[in-house]
Amino acid sequence: MRADARKNRDHVLAVAGAAIAEQGVDVSLRDIARKADVGLATLLRHFPTREALLEALLHTSFEELTAKADALETSDSPEDALVAWLRDCVGWTTEYRGVTVLMAAAIEDTGSALHASCVTLRAAGARLLTRAQAVGAARSDLDGTDLFALIAALAWLGDQPALASRAGHLFDVVADAVLTGTGAGAGTGAGTATAADGGATEGGS
Repeated sequence: MRADARKNRDHVLAVAGAAIAEQGVDVSLRDIARKADVGLATLLRHFPTREALLEALLHTSFEELTAKADALETSDSPEDALVAWLRDCVGWTTEYRGVTVLMAAAIEDTGSALHASCVTLRAAGARLLTRAQAVGAARSDLDGTDLFALIAALAWLGDQPALASRAGHLFDVVADAVLTGTGAGAGTGAGTATAADGGATEGGS
């Protein structure tokens, strides 16, 4: 790719990232092109589909989350490693409103530009889950697909203005439901929510 073409592509990506963070993944591609001061045809030449645009935009984040999972596989506490990775995933998805809807669809759509990255991410989470299950720290009736679905559900909560203040507390509720409380790190608990991030205090609503 010529230097000017790469510069143009990077500019479109930067504008798209800001637009998606503000308006969600359903933002009009035509609006992104207008804000980037390029024609729609130019945008589509670089990114033929919305999924292709998102894959280019999110590729580094996918790689970072996968690498984080790989690093956590050596943790002394499999359950803490699993919860930490889940928290990172949910936190990342809320930066791009609506992205989990496309990710959930892409996981089963081999033709989607997001498919390979989503499958890799699911596999990374599944390895952490399996490791926690092996020491009895996580429920045995869950798999990587369930974990992926829980991430999507928790990210959806964070996208809802009326529920966003409860997202931290509900993350802890879900994390505690995933864990069995019998692993090596039992007693530390997943619950770290505070009143500031919507976490319920004892006796709170």
